[in-house]
Amino acid sequence: MAHAHVFKRLHGAKQATRCFDGRVMEYEEHDVPPAGSPLKRAEIEVIPCKICGDKSSGVHYGVITCEGCKGFFRRSQLPTVSYSCSRQSNCPIDRTSRNRCQHCRLQKCLMKGMSRDAVKFGRMSKRQRDSLNAEVERHRQQQQQQQQQQQQCQGDAQSLLSLPSKVRQDRSPQLLHSVASAYSFTREAELLSYTADVHPYLVCSPSESQVSGMIYRGSGGPPTSRSLARLDNGAHLDIRGYESRQPSHDLAGIHPYNPLEDPFSLYPHSLRNTDELCASIVRSHRETSQYRVEELLALRWKLLSREEIQAYQSKSVDEMWQYCAIRLTDAVQYVVEFAKHIPGFRLLSQNDQIALLKTGSMEVVLVRMSRFFNTENSTVFFDGKFAGVEVFKSLACGDLITAVFDFAHGMCDLKLTEPQIALFSALVLINTDRPCLEDRGRVQQVQKSVESGLTHILRRDNQESLMYKLNQRMSVLRSLCSLHMEKLRVFSQRYPLTAHSLFPPLYKELFASEAELLPGTTQ
Repeated sequence: MAHAHVFKRLHGAKQATRCFDGRVMEYEEHDVPPAGSPLKRAEIEVIPCKICGDKSSGVHYGVITCEGCKGFFRRSQLPTVSYSCSRQSNCPIDRTSRNRCQHCRLQKCLMKGMSRDAVKFGRMSKRQRDSLNAEVERHRQQQQQQQQQQQQCQGDAQSLLSLPSKVRQDRSPQLLHSVASAYSFTREAELLSYTADVHPYLVCSPSESQVSGMIYRGSGGPPTSRSLARLDNGAHLDIRGYESRQPSHDLAGIHPYNPLEDPFSLYPHSLRNTDELCASIVRSHRETSQYRVEELLALRWKLLSREEIQAYQSKSVDEMWQYCAIRLTDAVQYVVEFAKHIPGFRLLSQNDQIALLKTGSMEVVLVRMSRFFNTENSTVFFDGKFAGVEVFKSLACGDLITAVFDFAHGMCDLKLTEPQIALFSALVLINTDRPCLEDRGRVQQVQKSVESGLTHILRRDNQESLMYKLNQRMSVLRSLCSLHMEKLRVFSQRYPLTAHSLFPPLYKELFASEAELLPGTTQ
């Protein structure tokens, strides 16, 4: 693809990043064992991340970590970064809570031994290598057991599909229960494969075992409903983060689509029902929402202080753009996870999935922003507190910020419920009007099913008249995104270094024009 860019890996090579104060900081991008070491990188990766327990990608800064924790630690070394804990510096750090407290996450990184000056794995003592060998072997055995359980469940599914339709219909609920019992629920989908043509985070592997649109792995029981997060004195929130791992850079092939592994093909008598489709989309929306409505209501009067507002306003234009680009990329990652679990999305070709995400993810972020907006004082939840338009003054694009705030205010006036927001978000994303689609017919099928789901929800709530107003909002979304692209184009011309080198890769992949932001282009 013309918009594609390829990431290259240099094992153990020194990389550099430019800090906000102009200094250049060198760091070790990949601290992995050399080719001749007793343990190869692929073997080490069976050990989970020592910081959060996610899938690791090797030894980074002296510790086995995932790409997310590696990137977090690298960012924490910038001279302008300072973290604090609102509790007692004892927050638990795991895969689902690692975004909750950056201070405690950094402390755990340091406690586990992460350091910019960490020695290479090849220089570890024999005792350390033997211990690591034993740990690798233990995790490998656990993975083999999980694979055997998964193969057994897939065999049961194959047997089910070979039965007559009447028998299959009778046995579908039992099989669904047995498959759910054999896998443990995890909220964070793993990227199993991708190509060099697009940012890896955008690719959804059809080889993921999915039941009812969600991911199951390992052994254990079926998922349970997620309990409300506990508020500690009304100040600290449990952010169920879908912080993505940064691309692993190793290129792997895309597995062909397997109808057996698609939940709509496996359980046609339940998931094709409109109620089940709506429930699946609403569940995905809730699982990929950083905050619940109750949590946001509890914080709606927690405003930025005058000093904090002045600190944002004192940032340079390029510094504030970079800061907001990182925040926007975080929000986009939640949207990507949401999209992967929209029923039918995985049936689309990889090209069409990418095309829909590139053109629609920003619009979904703006729809979701209405949940974070307080109409009583026209503030939006930003970086832990509510802030007004004045906070974004240094971006030098007041017309865009004002338009975004006006849109959020208008969305709030509709008083949409969470299920309505979920279905509307899915409909905004799955749209045949997007450019560069290969199979518009298949996209239209998914779009019609989502549209039927939204109509069903509105009819159930006696609010069918909202559909006309929501359609009007779609045209406003297109205008806002076009304005965002125009502002980004102007910024990239004025600050090419920030746009080319400091913006998150996913942000550049989604929003950058090929001629201006992708690596290797000329000004």
